Amino acid sequence: MTKRDLLTHPVRLRIIHAMSGGRSATGSEIRAALADVPKATLYRHLALLTDGGVLEVDSEQRVRGAVERRYRLNRAASVIDPAMAASTSIAEHRRAFAAAAAVLLTEFNAYLDRPDADPTADLVGYRQHSIWLSPDEREQLISDLRDAIVPHMGHEPSAARSRHLLSPILFPARSAEGGPDEARSPARPAAEGPSSDQGRSDPSR
Repeated sequence: MTKRDLLTHPVRLRIIHAMSGGRSATGSEIRAALADVPKATLYRHLALLTDGGVLEVDSEQRVRGAVERRYRLNRAASVIDPAMAASTSIAEHRRAFAAAAAVLLTEFNAYLDRPDADPTADLVGYRQHSIWLSPDEREQLISDLRDAIVPHMGHEPSAARSRHLLSPILFPARSAEGGPDEARSPARPAAEGPSSDQGRSDPSR
C-alpha cells in the first residue's frame, strides 16, 4: 500500500482527525469517538496506520489479560508532502476527493445525530462562493487562508476547547459561458496533509 492510499481512506482519515491536537488515545477511546465504525474494521485500520508509521504506540498495558495500546499521531507521517502531491494523477485526485467528501458527510451526520447538536449556536457553516481570481490573487488567497488557519492547528485539547472539522476546498470552475477559466494552471493538491488541506473549502460564513 502506498502512503497516498494509506492516507486517503475515509476511516483512516477519521482516525487521523480524531488523533489531532497531540493527544494520545487507546483503541477503546478512538472507538468511542468513531462509534459508527465496526470494532473489527476500526482495529484493522489502526493496525494499518501503525504499520505505516502514521500512528505510534505511546504505551502498552494489560487490561483484563489483554494488551491495550495507547496511540499517538506521528504528524510528520500523516501529511502528503509536495513531491507526492505533484505526482498525484487525475484518478488519484478523484479517489482522494471522494474519501474527503465521505468523511465530511459522515462526520457532519454524526454531529447532527448528537442530542446537543445546535448548528446555530455552534456557528456551523458550509457556504460556497464563486470567486474570480488571477493566478497571483489565488496564491495570495491561499497564503492568507494558511496564515489564518495554521496557528490554530497547534492547539492542544482542553476543557474549554472542542474539536472542529475545517475542510477548505478550492478549484477552478467553468464560467457561465461553459469555457474553462482564462488562466489555468495544473491542479495542485495541498501538501499539508489529509487532516488539514486534503481539500480546501470556503471557511467563511
